[in-house]
Amino acid sequence: MTLHPVAESVPRARRWFRKFIAPYAPACSVDDCAPMIPELVTDAVLHGRSDDPWLVRVEWFREGTSLRVEVHNPGFPANVRLRRPDADDAHGRGLLLVDSIAASWHAGPSRFGGTVVSFEMADAWPS
Repeated sequence: MTLHPVAESVPRARRWFRKFIAPYAPACSVDDCAPMIPELVTDAVLHGRSDDPWLVRVEWFREGTSLRVEVHNPGFPANVRLRRPDADDAHGRGLLLVDSIAASWHAGPSRFGGTVVSFEMADAWPS
């Protein structure tokens, strides 16, 4: 899915994921994945940068029994980091949420240029 870098894309990404993953009947909770996708799309919208018009790309893959979701944007990969915000901080919890729910997550250069942040849900499907 490709999304414009605007706030309205965040709920659209959540709806898209729920709609397109359902026929594949994952064993993992879609409700666990559903909040992580909007968090990563929000980060992509807020932190993606380009002098040219750009889009956020969301992809998901089945790899054996695991589910991997990738969110791509034209930002700089070195800027992605896990933060430990104070209780009164209004932002900075997106990757903390992903880190607590997903089996693993990764940030680095995107094959499309820019940054990819991905997470993996282990045992998403029976073997």
